[in-house]
Amino acid sequence: MLNMGGPSRVQETYDFLRNLFSDGDLIPLPFQRVLAPLIAKRRTPQIEKQYADIGGGSPILRYTDYQGTAMCALLDELHPETAPHKHYVAFRYANPLTQETARRMREDGVKRAIAFTQYPQYSCSTTGSSLNELFRRGRAGEMGEVEWSVIDRWGTHPGFIKAVAQNVEATLSKFEPCSRSDVVLLFSAHSLPMSVVNRGDPYVLEVAASVNAVMDRLGHSNPYRLVWQSQVGPSAWLGMQTGEAIKGLARLGKKQVILVPIAFISDHIETLYELDIEYIKEGKELGMEIRRSESLNESPVFTRALADIVSQHLSDYSSRKIGPTSVQMGLRCPGCKSATCGQQKHWFSRGGR
Repeated sequence: MLNMGGPSRVQETYDFLRNLFSDGDLIPLPFQRVLAPLIAKRRTPQIEKQYADIGGGSPILRYTDYQGTAMCALLDELHPETAPHKHYVAFRYANPLTQETARRMREDGVKRAIAFTQYPQYSCSTTGSSLNELFRRGRAGEMGEVEWSVIDRWGTHPGFIKAVAQNVEATLSKFEPCSRSDVVLLFSAHSLPMSVVNRGDPYVLEVAASVNAVMDRLGHSNPYRLVWQSQVGPSAWLGMQTGEAIKGLARLGKKQVILVPIAFISDHIETLYELDIEYIKEGKELGMEIRRSESLNESPVFTRALADIVSQHLSDYSSRKIGPTSVQMGLRCPGCKSATCGQQKHWFSRGGR
């Protein structure tokens, strides 16, 4: 189960930030090896305070383990031919890092594995970065002989869409019936540097597809927009930014808003601090009634969706309806110049060989 991760304790914040800013797939920087630790050191005190404010660390590992355990229990019933199933968590920037997970898989004697991204929508900077790291570890022999296949995107899966829509409906019910249909839904996703977007990354298209699928399920009951959060640094990032959208809606007299995390499947700092504390506080100061739709965390609908995604993948793979990777994963961004990306896609397309 591949994801960005987050520091489980405040004391792990610097290491998390250093790893994050060292990743050129996510944040391309000149002189990256020199600048990354310096930027991390400068930002650590501020981010440590934010993690302290949300309870002393990120809950993303706890929720990922919960989702993985529930998913595997369902998989044992849905696809008994490959039971028992076991999940491993491989975070890109926080413990357990991919390197540690590779070691555990080798110790456990794993021979068959699915690289299952926990980013519903594909980006070279998120899922692509995690797959690059997994490829580097696999090519170095750190996991032993493993047959790999990949689930690289699932942003319009009906179970995922149902789970998101249910949480939106539950949040809408907290508004007065007379004004409920006027509540603006702001779907908020992690932004990307425009340098990533402009080389042909599919993320924007896939997030928009998820939003459209949710609105279809809701019957297009409310006005909505897709906005972007978590910009870092002075370079150009995809907009408009969530905070600016909130200010703009207040100026237009739209005072009732629901924030919907559409690219995050569990709570972490972007939901618990950025959305819940920063943006909701800003909205209230502007006289708005602003709420957040819950993350998927322990949603039984969502864990069933994860199990269904993997079960279908296993069935299609064993019957040779699909290969180790999807057709879409095989296409590199038109502007891609990363040698690692091409090598990684080729390696996974051969089942990790």
